[in-house]
Amino acid sequence: MKLSLSVRIVEAACKKRLKVSFEELVSIAAETKYDAVCMRASAGGVQTPFDELRRMRETIEDNNLHVSMVTADSKVPLNGDDGPDSLRDIGPSLDVAEALGCKLIRVCLKNDEDIPHAREAAKQAADRGMCLAHQCHTTSIFERVEQIIANLEAIGQPNFGLIYEPANLMLCGESYGTDTLCQLAPHMMNVYIQNHQLDQEGPVSLPTFCRGEVRFHHLPIWESGGIDTSKVFSGLHEIEWEGHFTIHQAEGIETIDEAHSYALRCAKFVRGNEV
Repeated sequence: MKLSLSVRIVEAACKKRLKVSFEELVSIAAETKYDAVCMRASAGGVQTPFDELRRMRETIEDNNLHVSMVTADSKVPLNGDDGPDSLRDIGPSLDVAEALGCKLIRVCLKNDEDIPHAREAAKQAADRGMCLAHQCHTTSIFERVEQIIANLEAIGQPNFGLIYEPANLMLCGESYGTDTLCQLAPHMMNVYIQNHQLDQEGPVSLPTFCRGEVRFHHLPIWESGGIDTSKVFSGLHEIEWEGHFTIHQAEGIETIDEAHSYALRCAKFVRGNEV
């Protein structure tokens, strides 16, 4: 697997800015032996001048890294009603990915009316040799495994795929181990990892379409009691996953030292569990 570090680990709650500089995060990724960084609009996106995006690419490549995926529009991770807007005008997101030297863009679908727009956006992406992907995500039409597969088939474009993420599947009451990974494998374009512990009295909650409000605790990926990471790694081994594995979650990181410590521990955990 190729290990990727998301800029999200130092992203502010608004998801529109970083709490440490982009250059510092890239240095951390290089020092802790990652292969790639996962870009989001909080670091550089559709709002960013192209000269700056190109400088960011140079910074990444000067550190012997590459960009695993681009989330070019901050509306996508915010996952609100306007999350799918970029599907209706995918060109700017494709331009960002091209400037960063990346072929994969994350998008958002909230309801069935977004499917035709996703199909057309995928066709435009294919014309430029790029792919689009949707994360397993709450309050989207990618909550449950059968629904995910049905919607990917409805979009019907080989360059439109899935970002597998086990914690969101768990929040939606779905299995996420080997059987699920075998079903999703033909569509997978990226892997995210988060760790949540279900608890009806938990301090954090997210709405879902399929189960209503679900409460939980955020946990570091190496901590037991939440996602059974052994199932995740076993399943990825079973499907012979060789794509990116992205560290996508961190809570409360405020400083460079904290970011470095977290990235290093995550990298050691993942490398130690590779089969």
